[in-house]
Amino acid sequence: MKLELRLTIMSFLQFFIWGAWLITVANYWFLTKGWSGAQFGAIFSTLGLSSIFMPALTGIVADRWLNAERLYGILHILGGIALAYIPQVNDPDTFYWVIFGAMLCYMPTISLSNSIAYTILKNAGKDVVTVFPPIRVWGTVGFIVAMWVTNLTGNKASAMQFYFAATYAIILGIYSFTLPACPPQNLTPKDASWAEVLGLNAFKLFGTYKMALFFIFSMFLGAALQLTNMYGDVFLSDFQNNPLYQDSFVVKYSTVIMSISQISETLFILTIPFFLKRFGIKNVMLLSMLAWVLRFGLFAYGDPGAGLWMIILSCVVYGMAFDFFNISGSLFVETTTDHTIRSSAQGLFMMMTNGFGAIIGSYGSGYLIDSFFTHDGIKDWHNIWLSFAAYALVIAILFAVMFSHKHDPNAVENVSH
Repeated sequence: MKLELRLTIMSFLQFFIWGAWLITVANYWFLTKGWSGAQFGAIFSTLGLSSIFMPALTGIVADRWLNAERLYGILHILGGIALAYIPQVNDPDTFYWVIFGAMLCYMPTISLSNSIAYTILKNAGKDVVTVFPPIRVWGTVGFIVAMWVTNLTGNKASAMQFYFAATYAIILGIYSFTLPACPPQNLTPKDASWAEVLGLNAFKLFGTYKMALFFIFSMFLGAALQLTNMYGDVFLSDFQNNPLYQDSFVVKYSTVIMSISQISETLFILTIPFFLKRFGIKNVMLLSMLAWVLRFGLFAYGDPGAGLWMIILSCVVYGMAFDFFNISGSLFVETTTDHTIRSSAQGLFMMMTNGFGAIIGSYGSGYLIDSFFTHDGIKDWHNIWLSFAAYALVIAILFAVMFSHKHDPNAVENVSH
């Protein structure tokens, strides 16, 4: 089998596993189990907690002791076992710990899959810059396909979504053992300090005002990144409580509607070089923040009837909101940090957004919804989304005023080549 195809299969399955349950777990939690919003916020915090330390720990193991593809396979098999156990859980506390175990296994595989692909392609003499992006895009396709499978088979609120994810996690785990070997590189010196080994030396970047500000804003915007993944599908499904919309396409195929967000994500990736070259990293990140305001605001006023266009437009806007911040933020780190700590700095960026930011967003949103926007078990989605939009708007205004960065088109060119 052609090398690129083998890696494409890996990328597709990597995100198929996630897409099978991530968007629809709220339906299972609220509609099938009837558990509370505050507890549900804790479920999504497991993504953040796992992102804080697991990628670093597994990176050490892959660098020093175990082939990356084997570690990748072991993690997916263990994660698959945890996902398969979820339908047996009947209380929210146990559910949290099982999901946490699954995320401890899954989250580090995201970075490991990239590392494996880079290593295999480089060892084969391939140009990573041109060959890898078409491979990675199939990961987003896998996420979309999984969402459609879960919805179209009638399982967006059932335990089957976890069985789907578990099955393909174990299949991918076994498949990874057939990939070309990615042996330990022993890149970390044996006499390195623990700070160097764990990438903690990148924390000295907080001593620079500009970088400290960037990472702080990354954390606060990171709090918004998972909100529509957490609540978007159950928000659309809740329109079934309104007699006007209970049989609408949006209610029946809410996950298919939500998948427009991921389709948009694949398209906006292609526009990033143009926007970065033309407007600069700061303005692109600011566009992302304003896009989040639109994402939430359009959901607040949308409905499956005359307001359907708002729901669709919100899903389209998501591509700009998500991609423009994550990719331009990564490029900002790449072009403004010393090469000796660049990898650690990228890890710090991920830690602030997908780690601490996700935890703040998960717990904060759960508390906010339960305390102020849930009445007699009914969620006030209009004001929930408006509060999220107001939060994103405040972040955007503060970022525009406080953060300064001189645009250098050549810096973007140098990174892309």
